[in-house]
Amino acid sequence: MNDTKNTAATANDVSLLLSDCELWAKSATELARKYFRQPQEITFKSDESPVTVIDRLIESELKQLITDKYPDDAIFGEESGLDGDLEGNLWVIDPIDGTRSFISGNPLFGMLLSHLKAGVPVAGLISMPILGEIYTGGLGCGARCNGDAIRVSTQTILGDAVLYINEGEKLLTQHPLTLNRLLQAGSTRRFGYDCYPHALVASGHIDAVIDFDLQPYDYLALSSVIHAAGGIMTDWRGKALDLHSDGAVVSAATPELHLALLALLDC
Repeated sequence: MNDTKNTAATANDVSLLLSDCELWAKSATELARKYFRQPQEITFKSDESPVTVIDRLIESELKQLITDKYPDDAIFGEESGLDGDLEGNLWVIDPIDGTRSFISGNPLFGMLLSHLKAGVPVAGLISMPILGEIYTGGLGCGARCNGDAIRVSTQTILGDAVLYINEGEKLLTQHPLTLNRLLQAGSTRRFGYDCYPHALVASGHIDAVIDFDLQPYDYLALSSVIHAAGGIMTDWRGKALDLHSDGAVVSAATPELHLALLALLDC
């Protein structure tokens, strides 16, 4: 009896977190749309990844919205770093996931927001500002796109799967044998970038994504949505993702597909 009550309370808490995330995402969406395909001032960070004024504006707005509602929670933003403690209640922000897409006029960039409790992801949001799609998912709450329930596919056979390969040029340089194996897997393969292919796994449109060289703000929100939709997202060794994962990830619709993909990966 007590366990049931605790589970229900936890699900209710997560549902409230997701409602807040959706509200904040809509605010951030307006900023992204306003500046999309407009002249941008672009700088480059030490890892040669680009950053725009809009990245910083969106992150600053989200941080303020979070602080207003949850003043005791910590925040880890891609652009501004960590405010607070990683081990408590923590929000993780990627204001523009796919800045290279954003600055080149490609609408397939997103905004990612996740919430962790004691290092465990419990809620996540993927917003696609130009597409007008918001994906949410969390513990005990299922996954949704614009309010409608979504679910991963039932594909279990790798040879019949639709597979996306993200960060192909990095894989070619650092894991060429793995890339060669992946290019022979599945029935349909597409190269991609950033968060949207993972959202397509959660919504059942594709079956799996291999991704590489990600940061916590890139994968934590995705993990929550995919798991809530019934799928699996781990590192290349099959370990659960957390703040300290190495950034090589695989998303799959089913356990069978997940295991088949792990067998192809260098780890």
